Amino acid sequence: MHPVTAPPIEDGAVLVNASGRIAAVDHHSRVPVPPDCEALEFPDHVLVPGLINCHTHLELTRLGGGVQHDEPEFVKWIRRIRELKDATTAAAFYEAAVAGVRDCWTRGVTCIAETGSTGAVMRALHDLAGRGIVYQEVFGPDPAKREASMLELETAVQELNGLTTPQLRLGVSPHAPYTVSAPLYQAVTAFAKGERLPLAVHLAESQEETALVRDGAGPFADALRARGIAIAAQRCSPVSYLMRLGVLQRGTLCIHCVQLDPSDVRLLREGAASVAHCPRSNNAHRHGRAPLRLLLEAGVPVGLGTDSVISVGDLDLWKDAEAAGFAADDALRMLTIEGARALSWDSEIGSLEVGKAADLAVLTAQPPNRPAILTVVSGRIVHQISGS
Repeated sequence: MHPVTAPPIEDGAVLVNASGRIAAVDHHSRVPVPPDCEALEFPDHVLVPGLINCHTHLELTRLGGGVQHDEPEFVKWIRRIRELKDATTAAAFYEAAVAGVRDCWTRGVTCIAETGSTGAVMRALHDLAGRGIVYQEVFGPDPAKREASMLELETAVQELNGLTTPQLRLGVSPHAPYTVSAPLYQAVTAFAKGERLPLAVHLAESQEETALVRDGAGPFADALRARGIAIAAQRCSPVSYLMRLGVLQRGTLCIHCVQLDPSDVRLLREGAASVAHCPRSNNAHRHGRAPLRLLLEAGVPVGLGTDSVISVGDLDLWKDAEAAGFAADDALRMLTIEGARALSWDSEIGSLEVGKAADLAVLTAQPPNRPAILTVVSGRIVHQISGS
């Protein structure tokens, strides 16, 4: 057993109480077994905290019938994804979300951080009693349409807010600098603060994004001007731009963060923001490598995410840990407690400790790429291989 925040325990055991919380963690001979307790034993397997996927798009799981990451130009790829989303029904998004959640569970993932615009993953997690944070996306690069975008966001939040539970949180996500105007960023940030909702942003992902913000140039700028939207060079990095707008604050989840320099890292640290690092997605879209070591040395909370299956083909977090340069215990730590810290949820999940939620997984073999034979969310079994 690997509690993560304590040394491994050979032949370890976890006692889960009726409230779905951890009541004891120790060698199995020292963990009490109440008379009405169901005892599950898994010899020759590994018991760990449930894994945490810090960035997903599960509503896109089956979009277009398969993987779409073979388009080499990022701007064209985004346009293609938007076309496919426009052609997808609400029922199909929900089915994709359910399939994505269940796929995560089969891999030992007990918590996801989803960004999406349809609400399908929020509904799926609610119906399946899963754990996660769902950031409702909002778009609007035209400053003149800020109010319409805000109305759409506020309506969606009102509809989804009734689905929240202690293990299912709702947040908001002004998508990215190439899809959100400065006034909309500020309006969403103020709304999030007023409603006490966490924020997530796609940030510093591509060279095209940097060219748009810094120079007012490149394919994103060309596409926006073609729509009659005025673009001005900000003469700063995307991170500096969002810091200037007040978007980067304690707990803001910054997704990707590939195009960073040391001053950007300092800003992320000063703003108390966190990062969702998606190395395989960054590689698939030819964005480059994020300065992961620099972020970690600066003390910026970093978790790992798969991004969508239309970017990388699967939801295997162990592959992302490997792509980021982590192995064995370091990989497990990044996929558990560090992911929990990136989501500001480390007081509740991410390690096997008395009082925390009983989110855990029983895994086969050794990392990487080990599937789960049992996955538990808050004391409730959500995945178990028959006969195990």
